[in-house]
Amino acid sequence: MAMTDRPAMLAWFGLALLLCLCTGVVTFAYQRDMRHAYERIGARGQVVASPLGDIEFVQGGRQDAATAVLLVHGSGGGWDQGELLARAALGEDTILRWIAPSRFGYLRSTFKPAATFDDQAHAYVHLLDHLGIKRVAVVALSHGGPSALLFAALHPERVSSLTLVSAGVAASAAAEQSAASDKGCMLTAIFQQDFRYWAMTKALRRQFMELMGASPAVSQSLTTEQRRLADEVIDFMNPVSRRAAGTVFDNRAAMPNERIAGVRAPTLILHAKDDGLQLFHNAEFASRHIVNSRLVAFERGGHLLLAVEQPKLQRLVVEHISAHAGSDAYREEPCTAPAFAAARHFTKPCERCIR
Repeated sequence: MAMTDRPAMLAWFGLALLLCLCTGVVTFAYQRDMRHAYERIGARGQVVASPLGDIEFVQGGRQDAATAVLLVHGSGGGWDQGELLARAALGEDTILRWIAPSRFGYLRSTFKPAATFDDQAHAYVHLLDHLGIKRVAVVALSHGGPSALLFAALHPERVSSLTLVSAGVAASAAAEQSAASDKGCMLTAIFQQDFRYWAMTKALRRQFMELMGASPAVSQSLTTEQRRLADEVIDFMNPVSRRAAGTVFDNRAAMPNERIAGVRAPTLILHAKDDGLQLFHNAEFASRHIVNSRLVAFERGGHLLLAVEQPKLQRLVVEHISAHAGSDAYREEPCTAPAFAAARHFTKPCERCIR
């Protein structure tokens, strides 16, 4: 071997060694994080059988509380995201009882290819019946919105109030919706494989936040506490392979659209104007179509509004739930409002008819 070849050979050897070390470190970190993630989701969830399939859930708060809250997670979530929503929106030491199910295709909840958001709404009834709970306040995050809205429309006697946080509501033909829909498709693809999601959220977290609907300005301005909550939202989606079917369901199921006119529960709508994933038109649509609704718009926060405005959101949510915990405008007569009649199996009056 020529002397001039030695430095080149040593350089290649050093590069290969460095590559092996980096691969080992990445593999170790990935396996460690996945082990913790799988242990976390396997530790607590209970499963109840229903005609619509298995429903996984966890409970928290005060089990003897007079008011119960159903927490409906968004895409990429599960009962663990619902639990995080409980802490952020209700408070660490809430005096309320809360129930956080995994929606269809998430963690250990059954997914059926022909399922709809209507079916998911009916599944909530089976869960509440199993727990002996007659009425709940409902808090829905992001793509938990469609099934929560239909639950309130199809089963009005079960819902004392509804809160929508950065929630999906209706399809849109607006030009800006195309970019948001592309982000949803990209997220669905990323959610199909554990390593793909883990690697992207570790190496490109800021870019991933932007994909999730938070502008660079929002992600760069997060305080330590805001970033902690945002990081929990992202990290708690691990392992994504156990949520993959649910993200596909969310991306394909029909939105409730005008059928939300059937919602008569007092509804609080919390949404950021700069949300790049669930666009602000969702909040405006809900505000126009739900008679007994209140829209609180935020100038910034994107789809990380829960983290950016957590203290204010918690105050608004708890006040809304408390103000309507004892309300009951339920009546037996059928509703004849045309938009309302479109809601399947719904036979109770809407707020527009009551008024």
